[in-house]
Amino acid sequence: MSRSKVNVPEAKAALDQFKMQAANEVGVTLKQGYNGDITAKQAGSIGGQMVKKMVESYENNLKNNG
Repeated sequence: MSRSKVNVPEAKAALDQFKMQAANEVGVTLKQGYNGDITAKQAGSIGGQMVKKMVESYENNLKNNG
């Protein structure tokens, strides 16, 4: 059972899509719903890729607006 909470419920679908894209980029196959069968290393790779993309997006935003 997931304990993470989405602060903006409307963003849940976008976050799920973002997670699936990040998983695909690091070569991990996720299925809709529960993915408790993936390894900690795979989960970490997905999370790391998501953070990397968020940082890149933030930096690009600063560059374009600063």
